[in-house]
Amino acid sequence: MNNNKFYTADGFTDTLPGICAFKKQTESNLRELFRLHGYKEIETPGIEYLDIYSKSGFVPEENLYKMTDQKGRLLALRYDGTIPAVRYAAGIKDFDSSLLPLRLSYIENMYRFAESGGGKQSEFTQAGVELMGAKGSDADAEVIALAIKSALGAGIKDLQIAIGQVRLYDGIVKQLGLDESTKEAIRKAINSRDTVTIEKTCDKLNISDTGRELLLMLPDAQGTYDIIDAFRSKVTENEALEALNNLKEILDNLDEQGFLKYVSVDAGLMGGSMDYYTGVVFKGFTYEVGFPIVSGGRYDNTVAVFGRQMECVGFSLSLTLTLTALLRQGISMDEKSPDVIVGYAEGYRAQAFALVESLRGEGLAVILDTTGMDADALDEYSGKLGIEKSIFVKEEG
Repeated sequence: MNNNKFYTADGFTDTLPGICAFKKQTESNLRELFRLHGYKEIETPGIEYLDIYSKSGFVPEENLYKMTDQKGRLLALRYDGTIPAVRYAAGIKDFDSSLLPLRLSYIENMYRFAESGGGKQSEFTQAGVELMGAKGSDADAEVIALAIKSALGAGIKDLQIAIGQVRLYDGIVKQLGLDESTKEAIRKAINSRDTVTIEKTCDKLNISDTGRELLLMLPDAQGTYDIIDAFRSKVTENEALEALNNLKEILDNLDEQGFLKYVSVDAGLMGGSMDYYTGVVFKGFTYEVGFPIVSGGRYDNTVAVFGRQMECVGFSLSLTLTLTALLRQGISMDEKSPDVIVGYAEGYRAQAFALVESLRGEGLAVILDTTGMDADALDEYSGKLGIEKSIFVKEEG
């Protein structure tokens, strides 16, 4: 006797019927939302050359699912939607810059090694947009607003978008005259909200009191206009001041759209050393999941790596994490039963076929019994499955 059991691989899972139906409907809603905002959907290959991720320095190679083709060339499963979209945009033939900005959207499965757990999966569905060839705070705000609409449209109620600015920290570093190794060490401490390491570094380097205050504000400062004003009173370097202006203009834009209630400035949000963000960066959170369901930002230098200069800003929404959050928040995704089941007596199959197609033409979900149940058995079966109506064809008409 064979007692072998078959499981999905670690980090991968089946999507059950009710959840699958909810997910597909959400995908359809997002496609329409993106279309209404002028974004055109693309599909990129599920497998890319490894180089587009690893040699460009955008993704740690250990996070990629790797394989080789028949010629021994290294390949990787699609890690995200942004880099393939960038590759696509950089390779457009007969490119006409006068047609910019370019608005692209996608809804595809992504694959990330060693990222499962706590609701995360190694395979997950991501929806997102890329606004290419547009710079400035209005473009940033367009993408953030669309991210908010996407999460709300998917059913998220308790949404909070944290917005940071990479150039704020870069400007503060210049103002304080910190070298690259110190900059990276403090960045890591800020990302982990480690104020002790920041204080020790300030003591070691004899950083001024104002500089110490600025660095210690970064991991803790969260708010809206008050945070911008607090930094503006201490910052003197132009790059940092421009970053603060960018944040203020984004807040103004989102306020005019009625979205300010979903947004807060997080001065410590700046991404890691391998991120490609160059300006605004943002993440969206909801309760019941410990990871952001939305991620995005400005990445002006990324397309240039592939041979074409183009300012870009975009976001992605993890549908997998979004559905996990909704399930944990008590949203029902129960599978909907068919509306009708039809059975038939011997000799009346043709009449049953006609009835079934007529009902389906009215938009009803109909099962035609193929097991030969009689009328009583059909009633009992429909009751167990929650089917509202059973019909047994046993005479003409």
